[in-house]
Amino acid sequence: MESIGLYIVIIIGALILLWIVFYFIPVGLWFQALVSGVRISLLQLIFMRWRKVPPGVIVSAMIEGWKAGIELQRNDLEAHYLAGGHVSQVVHALVSASKANIDLPFKMATAIDLAGRDVFEAVQMSVNPKVIDTPPVTAVAKDGIQLVAKARVTVRANIHQLVGGAGEETVLARVGEGIVSSIGSSDSHKAVLENPDSISRVVLEKGLDAGTAFEILSIDIADIDIGKNIGAVLQMDQANADKNIAQAKAEERRAMAVAFEQEMKAKAQEARAKVIEAEVQVPLAMAEAFRAGNLGIMDYYRMKNIEADTTMRDNIAKSEPGNRPKK
Repeated sequence: MESIGLYIVIIIGALILLWIVFYFIPVGLWFQALVSGVRISLLQLIFMRWRKVPPGVIVSAMIEGWKAGIELQRNDLEAHYLAGGHVSQVVHALVSASKANIDLPFKMATAIDLAGRDVFEAVQMSVNPKVIDTPPVTAVAKDGIQLVAKARVTVRANIHQLVGGAGEETVLARVGEGIVSSIGSSDSHKAVLENPDSISRVVLEKGLDAGTAFEILSIDIADIDIGKNIGAVLQMDQANADKNIAQAKAEERRAMAVAFEQEMKAKAQEARAKVIEAEVQVPLAMAEAFRAGNLGIMDYYRMKNIEADTTMRDNIAKSEPGNRPKK
């Protein structure tokens, strides 16, 4: 029994040792590369393990490139992997670009991949253009009618502008700006509805794809809807604003008139108060004149006669038909 157990331990140890050997010495990958025409030494595959580079990824990429007629260097593939790149996607893109007669050097492909863009998808988009639907774009023609337009933009990836070029958001923003400018420069909304292709021509002439990672092939207006009459709304708002301003000015004038009236009443009351005060002083002044001998009794009677005569004349004037108050 002890010998059987020993044999089992020896077998398990041998299997573990064999697995370690085949892990660090990938003979299968070396033989696969050899029969595929890729020349790579077994020692280099061992060194890849030590450099934390999966040999399977590098060997598969080199075999794919070799079968497609693209010569790839092992050091370049390892360097790209260690830099955080996607080796398989880069090789797929190189093969696809080669079949489509697209000039895509290895350094440019790796730069695009390290920039965070899917280089394989970009090559596919260069072969098969992509259609982007814009969100509804609202613009107002010169006659004040609002139009809501939707466009479909057909773009193709610009391989040489993928590094540092703007993305889809910039293209959509520029297309929307061009649609607004085209509709806004139209004299009538009817002209836009009759010739929607005029928007496409105006937008394409602006060269909106400059500095972007795409090349705009066409801009097609998918739909145009009529919105609000912005001109009429603005006129109504202006009329309401003018009315409110006029009402405010009228209220200001009324308040000033009321204040002026109150001021005049206050002045009249003040004047009446001064008259009453002066009338109160008359008897005192007359008494003082009597005491001082400046006013005689006959002078007093003449003054009273003059007052009575004046009062009688006022009453006669008021009793005449032309001077009677109207009922």
